[in-house]
Amino acid sequence: MLKTIALVLALAVVAVLAYAATRPDTFRVQREATVRASPEEVFALVNDFHAWQAWSPWQKLDPAMKTTHGGAAAGKGAIYAWEGNSDVGKGRMELTASTPPSRITIQLDFLAPFEAHNTTEFLLEANGRGTNVTWVMHGPSPFLSKLMGVFVDMDAMIGKDFEQGLANLKAVAEK
Repeated sequence: MLKTIALVLALAVVAVLAYAATRPDTFRVQREATVRASPEEVFALVNDFHAWQAWSPWQKLDPAMKTTHGGAAAGKGAIYAWEGNSDVGKGRMELTASTPPSRITIQLDFLAPFEAHNTTEFLLEANGRGTNVTWVMHGPSPFLSKLMGVFVDMDAMIGKDFEQGLANLKAVAEK
């Protein structure tokens, strides 16, 4: 009987691993919001990492988080690094492209509790009453991420943070 249970468990593990291997090699998370502020006003809040303290969804998760800024003061070349509790981990962002007032691209490197290297983009488009803001993160999905994705919906997990961040950004920009 123990052999049968062990065999069933082994087959289940193999099935999960095989299924994980068939998952996509990349991922993409995207959320959108409309902000009643000009693209220039919204752009300024995203293009300067110093301004992120006012709206970032992760800022309040660890009030004791250590942060450092480097490179340019804002725009291309600006760098933001953080190290905090298990809710925020450790990582680094570098603003790699800045096209006022419509697009910002960031290289996002998570270092702990897991390592990942992704690209984040903010796309800003004027509309009649303000700005449509699209927040995107995309990157490679190595096998471990694929395996984790079998049990955890990454879009829902990261997406809720993006939704909170966009709500915060909207509140700050509309003041």
